[in-house]
Parts: sequence; C-alpha cells; structure tokens
Amino acid sequence: MAETGDGARGPVKSAERTVQIMEVLSASPERLTLGQLQERTGYPRSSLYALLRTLVGLKWIEVEEGGEAAGFGIGPRALLCGTAYLDRDPALPYAVRQIEQLRADVGYTTHYARLDGSNVIYLATREATDSRRLTSRVGRQLPAHATALGKALLAELTAREVDGLLPERLDALTPHTVTRRPELREELEQTRTRGWALESEQNTPGLCCVAAAVPYRIPATDAISCSIPLDHATDQEVERVAEAVSRHAAALAQTLRRDGIR
Repeated sequence: MAETGDGARGPVKSAERTVQIMEVLSASPERLTLGQLQERTGYPRSSLYALLRTLVGLKWIEVEEGGEAAGFGIGPRALLCGTAYLDRDPALPYAVRQIEQLRADVGYTTHYARLDGSNVIYLATREATDSRRLTSRVGRQLPAHATALGKALLAELTAREVDGLLPERLDALTPHTVTRRPELREELEQTRTRGWALESEQNTPGLCCVAAAVPYRIPATDAISCSIPLDHATDQEVERVAEAVSRHAAALAQTLRRDGIR
C-alpha cells in the first residue's frame, strides 16, 4: 500500500480522538455530557461535538437528549465489536469450561482475565449461585496492581518489566489498594514463592480474591481467579480455594498446550 500524507508516518488525529472518546465513555459508569467529555479529553468543543454526532449516527455511541446536559454513552456497535473479540478467542471456550468446573469445586464466583498493558480485562465470569452482588462482568477493565488476577500476571515478569509496564502513579480503588511500589514488589515476590496471588478488598469492599496464572504462554498473559466474601475468608478457606485455583489453572494450561493454542 502506498504511503500518502502525514497519516502514513503517524497516527491520524481524528482516529486517535475517536478511540479516546470511546475509551473515556467505556470507563465511565454514567453517561457524560459534552462539557465533561471536553474536560476529560481536552479536545476543542467544536471538533469534539462533530465527532460525537458522527459516532451517534453510526450507533457507536448513544445520546440521551437534554440540550447542554445531553448525556453520551457507549452504543450497540461497540458491543458487537467486543463480542466479536470474544467469539474469535481460541482459548476462551476452554477457559469458560474450566472456571465453571472451578465454581462447582469451590462454590464461589470465578473469573478469567487477560493482561492488557497495565490493566486486566475480564473475559469470562461465572457467578456463584448464591452471589449477593455482581463483582465483575465481561469487558470490565481494572488496574493490574489492584487485583489478584493482575498480581498473578505481574509476578510472571521481572521487576524492571513491571516498573516499565505500570504507570508512575498507582491509583487507589479502595483504602486497601496497594499504591506504593515497595509493597507491591513484596506482594509479587510472595506470589512467585507460593504460586498464587491474594488480595483483600483492594478493588471491591467485602471481597478477597485468589488468582493463579495460566502458563500456556511465557510469560503468562491469562489468569483465573475466585472471589471469596470476606466473612468466609479464613486462612483455611483461602488455602482450600488457592489449591483449587492453582490446580484448575494448571489443567487449563495443559489443555491449551495440548490443543496447540498459543
């Protein structure tokens, strides 16, 4: 393909802005007004509005009319794209079966997630039958340093690789989130030693989570986890769940390698 214009040498500004708008909207639990989007993106109001109207017309975003207070949110086309990613992931059907078996073994909500930069993205969740709350959902993105899933995958990397991957500032999702690098390094070393990661109320109050990497790739990019209500998380129960999570992670990795999935 022939190179034409500045776009061949770097990102196209309108495309870059469109992607950021979608990312800002997807990260927000509520619809955002034009003013809020301008504040979060820093884009000129006129060009931002033109992009928003184009995305609304194409159904990538939706708008709740209200003049200046109109709220913009993710639309159905974005869902179709996300679903296509899941449909085409060769590891996912195996992972879903494995976390369903894990849920049957331990009785708690189970998850499968992938490291994406400094975050983890949840690709599958199976809720416990007596779950009192929705702890995670497919497509949810959380900082790796604040999740057991993320810690299990960060522990696969060297200290230098972890420092290069994570942002300079580690945000706190709850008062219990580890945000100091020395403490995080200590947690990652504990994870490497015992073979599984543990966090307590670092991203969701009232829950602790146990996770183990699925080593079908080196370094591992995927992990499975189990969420335990804090009032059930005795040392003995955590050990029981950790053994099951580790066993199922190893079984899933063996299956994926056997079937040639990389």
